[in-house]
Amino acid sequence: MNLASITASITTYLEPVLPLDPISDFVIVMLIMLLVPRLFERIGLPGLVGLILGGLLLGPKVLGVISPDKHVMIFLADIGKLMIMFFAGLEIDFKGFTRKAHKSLIYGGATFLFPLTGGIIAARLFGNGWNASVLIGSLLASHTLLSLPILMRYKLMRTKAVTVTIGATIVTDIAALTVLSACVAIHTVGFSPVTLSIRFIGMLIYLPLILFIGKKFAGFCVRHFHDSEDSKTIAMLLIMILAAIGAELIHLEGIVGAFIGGLAVGEIVRKSKVREKLDTLGNVLFIPAFFLIVGSLIDPQSFLRLTPVRIGFMVVIVGVLILTKYLAARTAAMILHYNRNEMLNMWSMSIPQVAATLAAALVAFESVNKDGVRLINESVFDTILILVAVTSILGLILTERFAKRLSRVKR
Repeated sequence: MNLASITASITTYLEPVLPLDPISDFVIVMLIMLLVPRLFERIGLPGLVGLILGGLLLGPKVLGVISPDKHVMIFLADIGKLMIMFFAGLEIDFKGFTRKAHKSLIYGGATFLFPLTGGIIAARLFGNGWNASVLIGSLLASHTLLSLPILMRYKLMRTKAVTVTIGATIVTDIAALTVLSACVAIHTVGFSPVTLSIRFIGMLIYLPLILFIGKKFAGFCVRHFHDSEDSKTIAMLLIMILAAIGAELIHLEGIVGAFIGGLAVGEIVRKSKVREKLDTLGNVLFIPAFFLIVGSLIDPQSFLRLTPVRIGFMVVIVGVLILTKYLAARTAAMILHYNRNEMLNMWSMSIPQVAATLAAALVAFESVNKDGVRLINESVFDTILILVAVTSILGLILTERFAKRLSRVKR
């Protein structure tokens, strides 16, 4: 008896007790969102890993609570995907970036180009095409500032290493999202220098336009809705969605627009009560729904069919990410004359691949050309999920260790 027949039997058995209608589906989803992240955090693992595994359990290959025909869950996850990138933009301090722009560009360029190159080489060695290999390399090139709470606890947020790494996030995220848009375009409509040039020019126009309009509209809403935090929160969500729609109108990915929308309103929203409301709305419902959907795309039987080649690819991709991020941090530290403790903190902060990586990976996985071929296949998608789990855990552990060491030196 295989896994599919076992889960079908379980589902059939449960149906008389708990009919899987939309309300019952939502009850199960809410229970997973409520209990699983906290359970994983208690055993020292990121809650998002638990949500992904919960999505696997609820997915079409197991219990079938979440599937492509569950339109409500797909809608929630799509908004969650945009909110992840919107929050990534909100976190970035543009003024802080401009003060140390040259240093952030040095480290951002290194921590983007080293993993990009390493990822391309690794993907090509395992038989992936050039376009897919470049996309895989770009997935390794960005990073998620998952360890900021640790650095806040050790009062290291204003240190050179931390501020430069935060600034480098602007470089890596924008560059990685640009590569994603180019790879998706090549995969879906074919390579055309004219088309790619038009899209690149469109992005150069779109980025400053959304930054200007988004900031002006956010300022207008804050002034005119000063007595209603709810209205201001809705206005910020509207900016996020309109920025995503605008990106898609010029054939960029919606997550690119959401990220730029976050950059536009970050200064206005970052320390306001609106940010608290957005965090509550996103982190309670939409973003967990996104991670559940990501988990639901995993076929658990694919792990039972692991071949030496697939295992080798997973090990190599994770190893390449860790090594190239270290080389990038060391190179930038040498150029900027930072000490070893600062370099190690830069490295550990750049290891976690979570929000932007998952959002981009899902976009690539769902990109299908006219022949029905995905930009990245299921094996690569599964590898990215393992990368997310390993790097998020490793990055937090290393940051805790290196931040403690750096804080002792600073005293």
